[in-house]
Amino acid sequence: MAKAGCQYCDRDEAMAAVGVEVAKLSASTLYFFREQSHPGRCILASGRHLSDPMDLEEGERKSFFDDLVRAAGAIKKVFRPDKINYAAFGDKSPHLHFHLVPKYRDGFEWGDVFAMNPRLAELTEPEYAEAVEKLKRAL
Repeated sequence: MAKAGCQYCDRDEAMAAVGVEVAKLSASTLYFFREQSHPGRCILASGRHLSDPMDLEEGERKSFFDDLVRAAGAIKKVFRPDKINYAAFGDKSPHLHFHLVPKYRDGFEWGDVFAMNPRLAELTEPEYAEAVEKLKRAL
């Protein structure tokens, strides 16, 4: 069930300011994060408004985590990171979502916790479109 005022449910300009939709998957939607200091960073948001993986029904939980693995596989194929960090917070945005943050040995914040939105690397609209298209093909 959607919740009014939630950027992931409303899918409005607040969500568009954070990420570009890549694809709807079986239990989630994958977004390409606009701030790209970690090339390939994405967000995977549950298709339902709930705040914790424990709130997912068993089959839905399997589908959501299958989506997570599928999304990570696409990121690895397209961006070739050395590692992907996964984070689920939800205290400020209580809609179940995971940050998929590619990390590169010689890159920004290797060996450290990632900044939520360092505002260091934004792309042009054509560059977002190109990255999204590559991710779609890799899914």
